Amino acid sequence: MDLGQASLDEALADRLRGEPEDVAAFTREVVTGTAEHREEIDARLAALSPAWKLGRMASVDRNVLRMAAYELMFTPQTPTEVVIDEAVELAKTYSTAESGRFVNGILASLAREVRP
Repeated sequence: MDLGQASLDEALADRLRGEPEDVAAFTREVVTGTAEHREEIDARLAALSPAWKLGRMASVDRNVLRMAAYELMFTPQTPTEVVIDEAVELAKTYSTAESGRFVNGILASLAREVRP
């Protein structure tokens, strides 16, 4: 979606094919919520990473940060540690060797702001 290759509906349909309904429902909530609040999320992330403009970040890092930021900002029922740990693991698995530390630093700062 971020690189313009698929619409939100196409990406969700492709990714959720065969997933259990509870996984599909959670994924839909996070992805659609992230898309709906993208401007606010991007503004927060940009303020927390002045040395790295969003457009310069690796696409995986940028989108992991967006989804985790959505959870931190709009789903208070999800524990902060869970959000950050899952985002760091995704970044380490699917991006660069430094991505885990990068994602952790930004999300820890965001969590201090939105979940004091």
